[in-house]
Amino acid sequence: MCEESQQLFDKIRIIKSLLEDCSNRIGAVFTGNRINMKSLELIGGDRAVLLVHGLQGVPTEMLPLAKRLHKAGYTVRVPHFKGYGYHLGDTAHSVTEWRDWHNQVLAELRDLKREYRTVSVGGLCIGAVLALSVAAEAGEEIDGLSLLSTTLFYDGWSIPWYRFMLPLGYHTPFRYIYAYKEREPYGLKNEQLRRWVAREMEHKTSSIAGASKLTLPAVHEAELLIKSVKSRLKQVTAPALVIHAVEDDVSTMRSADFVTDHIGSDRVVKIALHDSYHMITLDNEREQVADETVKFFDDLDEQNGFRGADATGRHVVSSAAELGLVPAAA
Repeated sequence: MCEESQQLFDKIRIIKSLLEDCSNRIGAVFTGNRINMKSLELIGGDRAVLLVHGLQGVPTEMLPLAKRLHKAGYTVRVPHFKGYGYHLGDTAHSVTEWRDWHNQVLAELRDLKREYRTVSVGGLCIGAVLALSVAAEAGEEIDGLSLLSTTLFYDGWSIPWYRFMLPLGYHTPFRYIYAYKEREPYGLKNEQLRRWVAREMEHKTSSIAGASKLTLPAVHEAELLIKSVKSRLKQVTAPALVIHAVEDDVSTMRSADFVTDHIGSDRVVKIALHDSYHMITLDNEREQVADETVKFFDDLDEQNGFRGADATGRHVVSSAAELGLVPAAA
């Protein structure tokens, strides 16, 4: 077997093992080298976490985080949201309005709230924006937030120069013809995983990192959601953990800074990563992302706060050890 084939086989084996480990209640099917994930639920204790994957993504994006939370005793749910997430056979006409996305997440939150003592919400990319949107409405129904690669501005270094022209197609038939093709580096700094995703994207319509293309209606609805959330951040009062990569190729630290500067919560932690791109739940620092999320939620539950909080409850933390803990502006 050639080296490239062996690497592909190894990646498939690792992912299959991850899926097979999730044996409590998992809506996933693995056949050959295809992952067809609809939804995931891991039953743990009386504390629940609702995870929201990225735009036209799949629940597997959140799998390492879900497994780590479950190991720490949490019940974890990662739904597939119709009209928001990717499903085989979806077209531009399959995309629904952002308010429908919001309502689906809110319904999942309230379903968990009926069964569990605490419910926290985590999201990746536009999933983090959805988490903020729901938090602005749900208020104290949410015990904590983990906001990962929050995308309020598409200003990363991999965004194509012509993106400013996309609004020209939002209200024309062009919206159902054009689709933005995902490209290198696919939000991944890890070169091995990036090569594997690139092969998947080239030959299929999706990978563990989501759909190979973003339709124009999906991008448009995401921008409408972003606009709404920016205006409602002061209404978000749940304690928030904000994790963002300094080298994020899709959305710079400007988005993370905007959240911490405008959110209404008095308990905010921001962590900057230095060895990842946009897909931080899958990339080089995925274990740190999972560990920090578990620690944050645990501290909220055990101490009604978190370790190291000052009088304002606000901190900026960097993963670079020499930078240490830096108080944020209140």
